[in-house]
Amino acid sequence: MSEQPAHKYAIENPVALAPLGESPLVSVVVPSYNQAAYIRETLDSILRQTYRPLEIVVVDGASSDGTVDVLKSYEGVQEVTWRSEPDRGVVDAVNKGFARARGRIIGIQSSDDCYAADDVVDAGVRVLKEDATAGLVHGDITKVKEDGEELYTTSFPFFTLEGLLCKRTRIHQEAAFFRRELLDAVGGWREEVSYAADTDLFLRMAFRTRIVKVNRVLGIRRMHPGQRDEQSARIARAYGRMVDENEDIARLPSALRRAAQAGKYLTAFRYNPGGSEWVRTYYLYRAKLTHPRAIPRGEVPLRYWVPGYLPARIALSRVKRLLLRCLGKRSKRS
Repeated sequence: MSEQPAHKYAIENPVALAPLGESPLVSVVVPSYNQAAYIRETLDSILRQTYRPLEIVVVDGASSDGTVDVLKSYEGVQEVTWRSEPDRGVVDAVNKGFARARGRIIGIQSSDDCYAADDVVDAGVRVLKEDATAGLVHGDITKVKEDGEELYTTSFPFFTLEGLLCKRTRIHQEAAFFRRELLDAVGGWREEVSYAADTDLFLRMAFRTRIVKVNRVLGIRRMHPGQRDEQSARIARAYGRMVDENEDIARLPSALRRAAQAGKYLTAFRYNPGGSEWVRTYYLYRAKLTHPRAIPRGEVPLRYWVPGYLPARIALSRVKRLLLRCLGKRSKRS
């Protein structure tokens, strides 16, 4: 069965977008802190882009792990500018980068992620040039382990506001480019929701411009210890606050408001801040009951729908091992 049509939403006050011209400057902002093991790969993936003109704006928070030595090795590369000084965290770093960026088109690349191919920037610019009403373009990502081994690749559907609100689609910063006018209109990252600051920015943009999703992998996200993704409780709280404080969401039709609430529940389900499998199952049901289209049939495995399934399975597995051990000892005595 084909997917039901999404709820339509007409952008009320779109940001005016001036013609980009033949070759607009693209700025890629790279916030950095103690990522010496990965930042060279990040910067090289940007420098390998076939598109020009291009500038890379690195904002480092006074790293102490050798990152600065890596940055110094790029001092002769005209397209790379960097500064290393104490800051108030990644939100402060990104906003400093926005202030320094001169490009008509802007991207954000974490210092442990990279672009998936050499023509990613070219692909993003092409969409924004050909579609004068689009202020943001994004694509899929591949998640990899610390050593680069592939985990999985996303395959998000075409963009709709409903899909963004209920997390049927997502915009990843390592696979997105947006117009400068749009950033100036909505502002930068917000410290109040620092653990969902990129999502918050893209959500605010979604109410001011048309967003286009391209069906190809644009970014690579590296998963490793110490990432902000491991701060489960903070991410869930920040996401909930983002939704609750967004005035544009408050003015939406009821169906789209419910989609936003379902997105909150699904975020709590994914990050499970309390660690309880029973509570995790509760959030899943809340999301489904609040906005059924948020979870298509068969998308979430059965084990998450049955309360206590995982703890019961673990307990049964332990009992099974114990029985096998007892039987093994008995057979040896006989």
